[in-house]
Amino acid sequence: MESVEAAGVGIGDDHPPRIMGVLNVSEESPYDPSVHDDPDEAAAYVDEELIGEGADIVDVGLESANKRFEVLSEDEELDRLDVACETVEAVSGEAVFSIETRYGAVADEALLRGFDMVNDVCGFTDPEMPDVCRDHDAAVVKMASPDDLRRPGAVEEIDWAARKSPEWADSADYADMIYEALKRNGLTEKTIVDPAFGGWSEAKTLADDRATFRRLAEFRALGRPLLVSINRKNFLGEIAGRETDERLPVSLAATALAVERGAHVLRTHDVAETRDAAAIGREFADRRSSEDGGVSVTSMEPSEFEALVADHANGAIADASPRLVRIDGLESAQRGAVERAAWETEATAVSLGETVALAGRRSDLRSIGSRLDGVGEALRDVLE
Repeated sequence: MESVEAAGVGIGDDHPPRIMGVLNVSEESPYDPSVHDDPDEAAAYVDEELIGEGADIVDVGLESANKRFEVLSEDEELDRLDVACETVEAVSGEAVFSIETRYGAVADEALLRGFDMVNDVCGFTDPEMPDVCRDHDAAVVKMASPDDLRRPGAVEEIDWAARKSPEWADSADYADMIYEALKRNGLTEKTIVDPAFGGWSEAKTLADDRATFRRLAEFRALGRPLLVSINRKNFLGEIAGRETDERLPVSLAATALAVERGAHVLRTHDVAETRDAAAIGREFADRRSSEDGGVSVTSMEPSEFEALVADHANGAIADASPRLVRIDGLESAQRGAVERAAWETEATAVSLGETVALAGRRSDLRSIGSRLDGVGEALRDVLE
């Protein structure tokens, strides 16, 4: 798992969960407390309600992404950018400032005028976006999306038979589509992936969001930090039978679960409460990672392990093995040593370039660790 740095703030396994508070300068946005079109009022809201409550990142939206509204043009977003930039200048607290946009030109202007990172709701559909972010050395959130700037998040509208194969399209479920959509157009070195929870299209169902949440750990196989935006979402409200203004408890329960399953950034309107829930998720998560001399070892969930080794091994390995880990940063000789040590036990080792995925009993993995120089200590730390 690659960590990402955004304006000096680390995001990834080795860092605490980061809380992304939301400010909207769009009058059509549905959450009234977050909507401000006056820079001084907006800055006061950011200082008091977001940074003051513990937000590490402030995400500023120029338009509502709600599918009921017309998409703003690049020029229309640029017209609204003045308020956003004046707000950033007026804020007294410290935070990473993210601009939510789908246009590379808007991202470029925002980064030139004081913003630190980008939240791309169209997942690099604008081909300029990755280069803009690289040029500014900026972190960028990439949300799963089709090749259409007007249809953020609507991954089921992709022609999957043409993009993958008719057989794949027939067998794939919604979470599979999300995973593949995140891979399209590549990832920058500072990409954070977002599996697009919420009602992005008429065809998407609440069951789709539930399935994606259950399989959240699989998205870690992309090797990039994970952002989730689940605050008061409909798929959680349906489970508890609660309307939006009554959904804070279910949001917090889901937040703790999301962090336990590998989420690194939580986008929310309820900053203080979400921060507390994320801390609980991190404290009791079974996932652990350790590093020794450039080699990192990370504990994995079965679904994540299966996604990682899907093309190289039988998925039944994950179901049958109580401990699953990945070892990254291995040189050729180290990979060979891990494979030989696994062969001498009942563990299974799957080589994937500089990564080896290991599956087996704790005792077998401990035995493997005891035989390895430069890897063993990190492996033993994760197994404790």
